[in-house]
Amino acid sequence: MRTSGFRALAGLAGAVALHLAASAAFAQQQLDLPRPSPNAWVSQMVGVTKISITYSRPGVKGRKIWGALVPYGEVWRSGANENTTITFSTPVKVEGHELPAGTYGFQTIPTADDWTIIFSKDANEWGAFSYKQADDALRVQTKPQPAEMRERLAFEFDDVTDTSAKVVLHWEKLKVPFTVEADTAKLLVSKANGDVRSQLQAAYWCIQNNTCLDDASRWVDASITQQESFSNLRAKALLLAKKNDTKGAVSYGDKALAAAKTAKQPPNPQQVKELEGMVADWRKGK
Repeated sequence: MRTSGFRALAGLAGAVALHLAASAAFAQQQLDLPRPSPNAWVSQMVGVTKISITYSRPGVKGRKIWGALVPYGEVWRSGANENTTITFSTPVKVEGHELPAGTYGFQTIPTADDWTIIFSKDANEWGAFSYKQADDALRVQTKPQPAEMRERLAFEFDDVTDTSAKVVLHWEKLKVPFTVEADTAKLLVSKANGDVRSQLQAAYWCIQNNTCLDDASRWVDASITQQESFSNLRAKALLLAKKNDTKGAVSYGDKALAAAKTAKQPPNPQQVKELEGMVADWRKGK
């Protein structure tokens, strides 16, 4: 009897093991099926600020969208499935209103004439079912615009510069834009002040964009004091030219060209040629 009992227990254990193995094999065979509204991700750099949007892309599929599938006057998840989110790597302004860096739930309230864009501090909800206005970090208003047909919802970036971009929600025959601005000069100055190695690069950006010139002057002078080179002398010449000091620009331009001839590692030939032309123009008072 004792032997038959052991056999019965062994048989039961074997059956359980087979069942568990079969269940695990079945689980491993589950297909990752396509979603009706596939996931999507889009990012854009605005100067040194990264804007990222994570969302799902519902299709029109012959349906009436605005005022029907997407009701007017109600909070909409601005996509499908999980919450649509937008992330800013630095502080920004949205339609002129300040918004700290971070990840936000992105909801909207559509109407026929204008839309409310909502940035919610609750970025983890499913859709807009548990949305609470008390969690709003910011609301802005924008105007929808007619657009070419787009079967699947998409977020796009237009008119991108070093300091701003237009974020556009585009679905069916409608575009909904809003403007995001980043204080790129302030961000660069803050970063360069803490990193001596990047200051000359930051100075060139300030000179080229005709902004933060006082900071650029300070960084360039510090670099020249440490050791003169074609690069920092050229930067000083360009900076003085920006400030309409052509006499000083010529002087530092000549110094930069002389440094180019004696440099152990010759500078970019195109930069040398361009500086020669600029020095010649400065001498003529151009």
